[in-house]
Amino acid sequence: MKYVVILGDGMADEPLEILGGKTPLEQAKTPVMDDLAGKGELGLAKTVPDTLKPGSDVANLAVLGYDPCNNYSGRSPLEALSVGVDMQDTDVVFRCNIVTLSEEEPYEQKTILDHSSGEISTEDADILMNAIREAFNTEEFQFYTGTSYRHITVWKQGRVLDMIPPHDHLGQVAGPYLPKETVFRDMMERSFEILNNHPLNLQRAAEGKNKANSLWFWGAGTKPSLQNFEEKTGLKGAMISAVDLLKGIAVGAGMQVLHVPGANGGLHTNYEGKAEAAVKALLEDGCDFAYIHVEAPDEMGHQGSVENKIKAIEYLDSRVVAPVKAALDASGEPYRMLICPDHPTPIRCRTHTSDPVPYVLYDSTKQRKAVGAYSEKEAKASGNYEINGYRLIDRLLQK
Repeated sequence: MKYVVILGDGMADEPLEILGGKTPLEQAKTPVMDDLAGKGELGLAKTVPDTLKPGSDVANLAVLGYDPCNNYSGRSPLEALSVGVDMQDTDVVFRCNIVTLSEEEPYEQKTILDHSSGEISTEDADILMNAIREAFNTEEFQFYTGTSYRHITVWKQGRVLDMIPPHDHLGQVAGPYLPKETVFRDMMERSFEILNNHPLNLQRAAEGKNKANSLWFWGAGTKPSLQNFEEKTGLKGAMISAVDLLKGIAVGAGMQVLHVPGANGGLHTNYEGKAEAAVKALLEDGCDFAYIHVEAPDEMGHQGSVENKIKAIEYLDSRVVAPVKAALDASGEPYRMLICPDHPTPIRCRTHTSDPVPYVLYDSTKQRKAVGAYSEKEAKASGNYEINGYRLIDRLLQK
């Protein structure tokens, strides 16, 4: 038996007046996922415990079968594993976004315009991070390039600080959300002076792109410790994702990390490449389990773009779910597939919520013949509810 998880990050949403009371998932044309919903099990799962904040870190740990209440030590350390940071037990690790702030006002009065700097490429971001390293790297603080706008700062002998993510406050004045710790606030202010008129940002502005003109720290945590996935499940697993968080979880769990050219976490990621990598891992390379993570619906939710969120969901259906299902069907291998978001990212608030997410569980050897639709409403109507999201994988593995 082969096992596949296809995760549309932030795919779940709320009914929208602009869509006639439908959610983006209901509005999207998803014939393959709808078919699987009819032939499999549809339900809701609570992936974010009430005691933790709704983030992709907490929720993806749950979908992979790790109880976040016992296994979560912060988001950034998981990303640091992907980047290859050699963490010590006394290190505190922070996410370090490169964001777009407005230019004219004093720093604390600037507006948070874009948490992703126009989904900046990793290549451009690394040039800017080199300037940051030259200015800020010391024995106490080290900076590492991640993927796109997502980077890492290590504070040696540091303290875990509660800092606010920029994507929660897009379009708002930065002041109330700046760190209270002076050293971090000073680095953010100095970073604007370094980056705003950097030649690369002047070129980006001339090309009509958002400047990547300030650091933003958040997501503090300490060195994680996860049980090995193969020891836990008996399955050799592979992770396919564009973002360091998911790759870091995989590294921590001893899973194989597959790198897909052109996978960038945006709307125009390499969907087909992700599908092909998963199929190859399962059918040629001896893997039993593949986890395909697609970031695009979440990014479109943060941007507040209804049209592009729908498009991202449709791409997931036609360019990931469909080819993976077709290849596994053609192989003759029995398989089980779980499709779900990690958490909702509603257009209304442009950030994550803790609401339960709709899931589909499909078994190629146990097909019902029913007409189905994959949506939040249909999942709720099913009556199936897993209150402990980390046990959803047990349903997939039929433990």
